[in-house]
Amino acid sequence: MTESTTASSGAASAPQSDSSRANHRVGSDGPFLAGLILLGGTYISIILLMIVADVAYTDPGSLLAAFKSPEIQFSIKLSLISCCVSTLLSVWVAVPIGYLMSRFRFPGKSLIDAVLDIPIVLPPLVIGVSLLILFNFPPFSWLSSVVVFEVPAVIIAQFMVAAAFAVRTMRVTFDQIPLRFEEVAMTLGCNRSQAFWQVILPQAKSGLLAAATIAWARSLGEFGPILVFAGSTRLRTEVLPTSVYLEMQAGNLKGMLAVAMIMVAAAAIVLVTARMFGMQRLQA
Repeated sequence: MTESTTASSGAASAPQSDSSRANHRVGSDGPFLAGLILLGGTYISIILLMIVADVAYTDPGSLLAAFKSPEIQFSIKLSLISCCVSTLLSVWVAVPIGYLMSRFRFPGKSLIDAVLDIPIVLPPLVIGVSLLILFNFPPFSWLSSVVVFEVPAVIIAQFMVAAAFAVRTMRVTFDQIPLRFEEVAMTLGCNRSQAFWQVILPQAKSGLLAAATIAWARSLGEFGPILVFAGSTRLRTEVLPTSVYLEMQAGNLKGMLAVAMIMVAAAAIVLVTARMFGMQRLQA
């Protein structure tokens, strides 16, 4: 008698639960999406407004004068050369480090992972000071006269920061490539080196492009380590970020903004080109 009563009460409650579900209305996603758009749109709008403000304040005459200045021409050439060299060095070390951190487990891996993040979390100025102190000790001090406050110091300062970002990008890239591809290649007769060069690295082309782009853009905007470790000597170690600083120190606001616009244009061209080639490779 009790079991039948329980069964009947359960049967009676089932329609009630169905009806309560039917009466429950799912809230609109409008407020949630509006909040996301508002927060994200505010940040994007600020970035665009900053660029628009720079363009509006910079007159063509100041921009042309900046291009004609021997100091700015030198800084443009040195920036392009140093950024390309530091990018090549960054990718050169990012590929093996990213692969090792992605594929292998070994003692002290967590410590090494933390060490790789030091250039990212440290203030750039501190990196420049640390490099300056490092070249006071052997064997680095043996090269101090040809490195510190010279062009090699510019490249080293850019490399120390840009490489950290390239390493993170390459590690994420290798993490996204299934380990099964490598294992299948090795079961078919390849050793690990052959599997890496013939299977894994071709799969990582988009990641290589992304790492190189990030490293180049980061090198272009590097200022603190260069100022401390390489100085800001005109026609010697002057790059575009230090040109902005020197123009500001001279009170030439229009010249400073003209150099800043050159940097914005160069970074935009590199990023857009990288996106275009990256999309083509992914589609291929």
